[in-house]
Amino acid sequence: MNKLINETRVILIGGSSHVGKSTLGRSLAAKLAWSYRSTDTLARHPGRPWVSANGKVIPKYVVEHYRYLSVEALFVDVLSHYEKNVMPQVEAIVHSHAADLSKESLILEGSALWPGFVANLVGENNVKALWLTASDQLFRNRIKRESNFYNVCEDEQYLIQKFLHRTLFYNKLMREEVECLGFICIDVESVSMVDELLNKCMELMDVS
Repeated sequence: MNKLINETRVILIGGSSHVGKSTLGRSLAAKLAWSYRSTDTLARHPGRPWVSANGKVIPKYVVEHYRYLSVEALFVDVLSHYEKNVMPQVEAIVHSHAADLSKESLILEGSALWPGFVANLVGENNVKALWLTASDQLFRNRIKRESNFYNVCEDEQYLIQKFLHRTLFYNKLMREEVECLGFICIDVESVSMVDELLNKCMELMDVS
């Protein structure tokens, strides 16, 4: 087994909503026999503005959040939430797993892992990171399918479109920042299967 597996204690997986972070994160954790965690569980923020699979209605505050904020304001708001409420917890979790050899190595994924926010963590204490990206059309297809877009009323479609446009805006700026910082970025459409993405990820990070 590659010696680097024993040296690398934490792998961070970032990217926009619906790009496939959790699928890759769980697969990678299973492959390496590491623990898995998502930043989504660390702090509450207005979630997806559509009726969930269990039929739970859209909360009023979520409706108002997406109805009245512009796409740019939605992006700034969620990024501020990540920086203030999520990143302090992320830093504590990363440092804990990186420094304490009695703990399992960790795969941590989530949109909160904005490149600039974790730049000081990557490369130190045996922490590696990568970001996933995709075309605008892939995001449109996935979000509209999950939200049942074509079978809901116009008001709900408007909220879903706001979420979609925020996602596209996030992805665009994320790609620019990843490139600027020289981090690893993988286009999920460059592979055809999860196993292929998994292998590409491990190869790029020199983990086998």
